[in-house]
Amino acid sequence: MRKKEIALLAVEALKKEFPDAECSLTYSDPLQLLIATRLAAQCTDARVNMVTPDLFAKYKNAEDFANAEIADVEQLIKSCGLYKTKAKSLVEMGKALVRDYNGQVPDTLEELIKLPGIGRKTANLVMGDVYGKPAVVVDTHCIRITKRLGLHQEKDQKKIEFILKDLLPPEESNDFCHRLVLHGRKTCDARKPKCDECCMKVFCRKNLK
Repeated sequence: MRKKEIALLAVEALKKEFPDAECSLTYSDPLQLLIATRLAAQCTDARVNMVTPDLFAKYKNAEDFANAEIADVEQLIKSCGLYKTKAKSLVEMGKALVRDYNGQVPDTLEELIKLPGIGRKTANLVMGDVYGKPAVVVDTHCIRITKRLGLHQEKDQKKIEFILKDLLPPEESNDFCHRLVLHGRKTCDARKPKCDECCMKVFCRKNLK
């Protein structure tokens, strides 16, 4: 079976298993998603969702973050881990948005990754979820599951992103990545995948070995 066929089967199987493909981070505008995703690095989405209400209540826009004291931001996000680095990048991000984009979150990957602390994964999430553009969000679940499916043998996130862009229908790519997260949490665990319960077991390369 070709990789393209496996990818299309995976899209359909996950669509049936998880009809509602939604980001698990709570946000109400592009800036909030950008910040929440930055905070989610090496931290659970659940923890981020506990922290952001107070953070967004105090800092409502890019200007607020640009003018924030880093120490104050640190205190609000301390439980997220790596809080010193994250706080600094949030303030610098606010300054960059005000300086270069009139306080608005840009809608292209090229511009998003210019922002402090923002990589391709976060940029793709914002493009897909906020702006409705085709995007491939390569996180740990995506890397693990697509490798087990036999779609690649890569470790580099950027290489995986481009491989999946070639294999997935553009209109399905963003939701597919959300569903991979849900599937990874429920079934395709990193240590003990529940292959017998998997909706993709009939074509997954790992299960067929």
